[in-house]
Amino acid sequence: MDGHGDRLIQRAHPDIVVFGRPDSPGAPGSPDGLDRTGREAAEDARLAPGATRAAGAGVRTEPEAPDAVRTCFERDRDRILHAAAFRRLAGKTQVFIFPADHQRTRLTHALEVAQVATALADALGLNRSLTEAIALGHDCGHGPGGHASEDAFSPYLPGGYDHAVWGADVVLAPLNLCAPTLDGIRNHSWSQPTPSTPEGEAVAWADRIAYVCHDFEDAVSAGIVDPAHLPATVRHQCGERRSSQISCFITGVVEASSQSGTIAMDTARADALAEFRAFDYEHIYLRPASVAQAQAVIRLLRALVEHFADRPDLLPEAPDADAGSAHALRAAVTYVAGMTDRFACQQAIERLDWAVDALPRGVDLPR
Repeated sequence: MDGHGDRLIQRAHPDIVVFGRPDSPGAPGSPDGLDRTGREAAEDARLAPGATRAAGAGVRTEPEAPDAVRTCFERDRDRILHAAAFRRLAGKTQVFIFPADHQRTRLTHALEVAQVATALADALGLNRSLTEAIALGHDCGHGPGGHASEDAFSPYLPGGYDHAVWGADVVLAPLNLCAPTLDGIRNHSWSQPTPSTPEGEAVAWADRIAYVCHDFEDAVSAGIVDPAHLPATVRHQCGERRSSQISCFITGVVEASSQSGTIAMDTARADALAEFRAFDYEHIYLRPASVAQAQAVIRLLRALVEHFADRPDLLPEAPDADAGSAHALRAAVTYVAGMTDRFACQQAIERLDWAVDALPRGVDLPR
């Protein structure tokens, strides 16, 4: 069983098992614990009364036989992790287009949201797997260039473009996820209806906590803001460092939710979070350089959508659509929205002869 330097050890029972190493440790527990129904029963006993149970919750658009080992929400989490749409988040803007090595991308943002959300779930007795699945998938509907892509795509779609709804209903639709997972993704934005599960509401809080804190940290690193300029309320409540800020807000949700019986944050910390977010908007998201970046993104993405809508033969999902039709426009939005920042800029240069100087600032392409 040797292969390319790796040894697979067959000793005690070569007709039954193969050991990776001769001193592989024993596995705790009983084989009965691997059965999904047994794990669902254990989950039911462990979770808080209002938490979402996996048993009976695996309702999907296309019916599927349940997994032998994993719960339905564990399968959802795994499907999202292995999806190309999730991997592409590594090349999509959080705040800075083509960020420096230590600044966030949309992918690292999703991972940090999952960390905050699962911390809340564990402390409150919520379903960790459902929470993690929603958190990992919550931003898969974002286009290149950050939130500016929503403004870019909205004119082409009835009702506009919302990354949360688009992510649940379009991008992740091929994964055939469970209804509670899709609901949490669709409604994580505070502009949408309240999620139907406490896990979805926990992710909505985690998203806001994570981006408010880590976008500020990235802006400090970039020399855009100074921690000393934070409002006094924020510095008093949660300090100037990301670790203390996130810890403060997590504690605020855990304490308030435990006392109220609903997912909430205490008033003092919620006021600090709101003031912190307003500070980020004024000094980071809406600063002149960010506004100029957003306008460059909008111009580029709209040009790409219109280019592909006029040439539907280039579109994977609608090669036979009529040029310029509503069908072609939607397919063009779907295609362009899935692009990474770099690929969108490359397509603009190659197909539209886009001026390199007109690209959004920060894209690492030859100038």
